[in-house]
Amino acid sequence: MERSPLMSYRGRVPNAETLGLMLQQGRLARGLSQRELAAELGLTQRWVSEMEAGKPGKLTERLFAMLEATGVRLYAELDEPAGPDGGDGNA
Repeated sequence: MERSPLMSYRGRVPNAETLGLMLQQGRLARGLSQRELAAELGLTQRWVSEMEAGKPGKLTERLFAMLEATGVRLYAELDEPAGPDGGDGNA
């Protein structure tokens, strides 16, 4: 993963496992448990857990097959969490 000047992390997402790791890092950066994120989104904690684990599902299998077949690359960008004052963490 590379760091951009905007205090975020960007990385290529070649498969469901990598997507799951990026989602997990985003959740952790927000200080949320799987249960809290699930409640916020109206999902089950199990669904969040399976998504973060990169568990194969029809949607992700088809998505990544289509990306590969079309030569399209998927990237995800993770912003650093805001500082305690709501700012970007810089003084």
